[in-house]
Formats: sequence, C-alpha cells, structure tokens
Amino acid sequence: MKKSANKPITYAFVDSQNLNLGVHSLGWKLDFKKFRLYLKNKYGVEKAYLFIGLVPGNEQLYSNLSEAGYQLVFKQTVEYTEADKKTYKGNVDAELVLYAAAKTYPQYDDAVIVSGDGDFVCLVEYLTENQKLARVICPNSHYSSLLRKYSMYIDTVAKARKSLEYKKDQHRRSVETLGLSGHGDKSSVAKKSQKVNNRERS
Repeated sequence: MKKSANKPITYAFVDSQNLNLGVHSLGWKLDFKKFRLYLKNKYGVEKAYLFIGLVPGNEQLYSNLSEAGYQLVFKQTVEYTEADKKTYKGNVDAELVLYAAAKTYPQYDDAVIVSGDGDFVCLVEYLTENQKLARVICPNSHYSSLLRKYSMYIDTVAKARKSLEYKKDQHRRSVETLGLSGHGDKSSVAKKSQKVNNRERS
C-alpha cells in the first residue's frame, strides 16, 4: 500500500494486560474509552486492535470495549488456582505480532504499538526497518531495557494521567478533544513523528 503524503493510515496494536497492569502499578486506573479517543486524536489511529484474554463472565467488559471503538482479538486462556483463588492466564504476544506483521500489515502505513514488553522488540525492529513504526506507547517509564534503543519513538501513558484516568463519580467533560493540541496536551506528536520518520527515511 502506498503511503499517503497527507494522511497516512495508522493502526494501533494494544497489549491490554501490559497496559492495564502497568498503569495499575502507578496506583490509577485507565479509562479505555478516553484512551481510544486519545489514540485517534493524538496519533491519528484509524483502527485500534486490542488483544485480550477470553475469560468467562467478562462479556460486559468486552461489549464496553467494543463500543468504545476497539477491534477485539481474543486469546484463549488457561484456568488455574493460585493461593486458593481462581485466575486465568493468556499471553497475547503471538497474536499481536501476527496481526501487526502479517494479517493487517498491508492495510496500514504506520503502526502504534502499545506495550512496554521487551518481547515485542523484534516487531518494533521489523516495523522500523520497513519505515512503518510511528510510536511505541508504554504504560510507564519502567519499560523493558530492550526497547531503550528505540527511545526516540517512545511515549508513556503515565504522562497523560490527568486526561486518561478513570474516575467513576466525576462530572465527565467531553472527551472528543483528548490528545488534540490546545486541549490539555501541549506536545505535537504529529510533528514529532514526522521529524522522526523523515530522519529515518532520509
């Protein structure tokens, strides 16, 4: 697919567990609806694939995420008991790489990878070599050391906590402008990404 000079097609690939746990480790909860709009407005994300474990009883969660604009890709989970508590395990790494590097690869110009997991460094390297990496969004600054060589591409969700935090009882203002310059976010990622991409492609 030929890149458009005016508006490249951008897809996001979201490791839901890494994102959720990374934000929780800082003591707050991410509003996924806000985050989807943030991806759209700040990074120009047309489609956001969210990779998540399939757990019985979470049907309402999946419905809410779908309504928020995510394309859900499920991973079958394995049930086990830990400390007398039932839990589920389902690593989505393989699915995320498969979608980003194969299944949807011809459909987009630029990719945004949402994870701080070092297991994705091979994907980040591949996308960089093929001039398709727009951004790597990590939950916080404690991302894998394997990603440090790509620091010029890295943003963190934690920096936007004020805009993206879930608050159950708050009077919620419109979130349609989240991520747009002049609406609580003074950085210009579009310009920053363009400079990085131009430098990579020169």
